[in-house]
Amino acid sequence: MKAMILAAGLGTRLRPLTDDRPKALVEINGRTLLEITLSRLRSFGVREVMINVYHFADMILEYLKTNDNFGMTIEVSREEALLDTGGGLKKAAYFFVEDSGRPEEPFIVHNVDVLSAIDLRRMVQLHNENQALATLAVQDRKTSRYLLFDDQLQLCGRRSGSDEEPELVRSLLVRSQQVQALAFSGIHVISPRFLTMMIEDGAFSIISSYLRLAAQGEKILAFRADEYYWRDLGRPENVAQAAQDLKQKIVAQ
Repeated sequence: MKAMILAAGLGTRLRPLTDDRPKALVEINGRTLLEITLSRLRSFGVREVMINVYHFADMILEYLKTNDNFGMTIEVSREEALLDTGGGLKKAAYFFVEDSGRPEEPFIVHNVDVLSAIDLRRMVQLHNENQALATLAVQDRKTSRYLLFDDQLQLCGRRSGSDEEPELVRSLLVRSQQVQALAFSGIHVISPRFLTMMIEDGAFSIISSYLRLAAQGEKILAFRADEYYWRDLGRPENVAQAAQDLKQKIVAQ
């Protein structure tokens, strides 16, 4: 199975930890965020990984070389300008195209700056059983930007904050349906056919593609991950808390 690790961001929120290194090489208890993410992916059977890089890109390349790619097949997509999540995946799309004539299996996209115990195997199973275009790990927690899902857990819109007017991209089949506002966790399972559907160019958020395709009737599903540990590592205090969580074995490393 293949995966992409999104690691090109500037890590601005992580300063001063990212003043002299990319966020992928910020450490928790002596292990980098990149190593932790690669190790998790490998434990779920991922052997081929694409990593997009920009900020301190050469440091990541040297780090991978020094560690023999952690025993995995790794390619790097170097961005000359930040392409955001959608643009970054579109640039690296060739990596996920199967040319052997075998059925194309889904791949995982994982932010480098999240730590979680989300069961990726269950995510892939749900994705395959529902023949989804994409499946997004979501939780019922506070965030500044929510994704909206209908009763069948299909993406139907988004909302900024808790009081803003929701943006619905498709009508609910039943008026009595309750829209669920959930927080995206930075982990996706994606079918390769999605890659040919990204008509956006340059730098763009993958969420924009999801919303456009949901409006066209494509199945973008939620995977409810409320039962699993998850932490955003975008701020120094979050990194410090994650270090404590690992020491106390609240989450396995």
